[in-house]
Amino acid sequence: MLKVILNNGLEMPILGFGVFQITDSEECERCVYEAIQVGYRLIDTAAAYGNEEAVGRAIKRAGVAREELFITTKLWIQDAGYESTKKTFERSLSKLHLDYIDLYLIHQPLGDVYGSWRAMEELYKEGKIKAIGVSNFHPDRIMDLIMHNKVIPAVNQIEMHPLNQQIETVKFLKENNVQIEAWAPLAEGEQNIFENQLLLSLAKKHKKTVAQVILRWHTQRGVVIIPKSIHKDRIIENFNIFDFELSPKDMNAITTLDTKVNYFFDHRDPETVKFLNSLKLDT
Repeated sequence: MLKVILNNGLEMPILGFGVFQITDSEECERCVYEAIQVGYRLIDTAAAYGNEEAVGRAIKRAGVAREELFITTKLWIQDAGYESTKKTFERSLSKLHLDYIDLYLIHQPLGDVYGSWRAMEELYKEGKIKAIGVSNFHPDRIMDLIMHNKVIPAVNQIEMHPLNQQIETVKFLKENNVQIEAWAPLAEGEQNIFENQLLLSLAKKHKKTVAQVILRWHTQRGVVIIPKSIHKDRIIENFNIFDFELSPKDMNAITTLDTKVNYFFDHRDPETVKFLNSLKLDT
């Protein structure tokens, strides 16, 4: 598996398996187990997803050596703050049946992120977390976090796909040595992306599926991806993207699909902020 090296020297697989919206416990356990059997080593979950325990069971059942796996989970808004972060982290650790987390992220740029970051820095220094980062942070929020803390975020997990390529954000994160990770790397099928004529032509050219072309496009940009599927054939398909390469011409063609639009959440929209803060999740 191709890996990226984070700003603290930790190696992270560039391709992983995400479990957002897999709410059925048995189904989640099955999918994660199958993904690990296929060869995935990065598993991405979150307290807010309500499936950490299922992920933990799948990890145990798979029987793969712990050091081969890279497990990510996230802190939700209602648990932000110094003391609450420490308690929530221990709860996630317990649910996952692990001794440490590879990557712990602040899930949203809302609430007491600075209290949370101080707690995460301490957990990082104690070795309970191998790397700490954020999710859904715009560049200005990343820079503010960098300026006021000792540990620079290792990762920023953001919406990214051919329809929203975040080109300026990519440039900023690379300049500041923060690894980019894409959620919704396949745009969750929005705007009939799997029927896009350009992507269909590239898929035909390389004898691959549109999904494989998109995922390969991400990895060739150095972006970590965590596609999700509950279907074993798709889990396998999404994993088999390293036996072909998009040409510079192909890559440039995909650039033309960028609409510069957020298709899911705009974290600078007051109504979005209000909505996210109103979600009281059973974590």
